[in-house]
Amino acid sequence: MRKLLLVALVLSVLSLYVGVSFAADATTVNGIVSDSKCGAKGANAKAAECTKKCIQAGAKMVVVTDSDKKVLTVENPDALTGHEGHHVAVTGEVAGDSIHVDSVKML
Repeated sequence: MRKLLLVALVLSVLSLYVGVSFAADATTVNGIVSDSKCGAKGANAKAAECTKKCIQAGAKMVVVTDSDKKVLTVENPDALTGHEGHHVAVTGEVAGDSIHVDSVKML
């Protein structure tokens, strides 16, 4: 019985460690929600309606970063629906030129 409890305790500690490791990979990026057609040119609040139309027409949703104007394609655009043209802080996993959004906060 003690061995079983010890194994359960070790597995619990390992799963906690793995969970913390995955959470550490999240990055927060500040930027404007735009579309792949306009990119950085459409990264402003005045272009919100144009951004919505372009996305409806098939363009991909992107986030244009504040720091270096890098265009990150949003892998799960439903997470940012309604934020077109908004200045936001997006938290998620960045891989190359794309981001998988975990959470969004208006700035």
